[in-house]
Amino acid sequence: MKLPVIKHLTQFIEDNDEDYIVETLETLEALTEVPSLKDEELDVIGELISNMYGALEVHKMIKDGTSQKEALNSFMKRVLGSIDN
Repeated sequence: MKLPVIKHLTQFIEDNDEDYIVETLETLEALTEVPSLKDEELDVIGELISNMYGALEVHKMIKDGTSQKEALNSFMKRVLGSIDN
């Protein structure tokens, strides 16, 4: 996951609507079922999916009253914490 990408996507959600991200996620997830995709292509799609889900999580925290900076930091700490375990 890349924090600048999540931050950019969070801003996109605020400027537009989270439905765009949700529909894009559904499309990307459907693409992962294409049998002819190479591992590298699946890795790229997986990274995009991870960043989009991250942006949705951060956006939810912001909607619940957390500042953007705090929401981004909290999310990344959770991600890094789950990697360390």
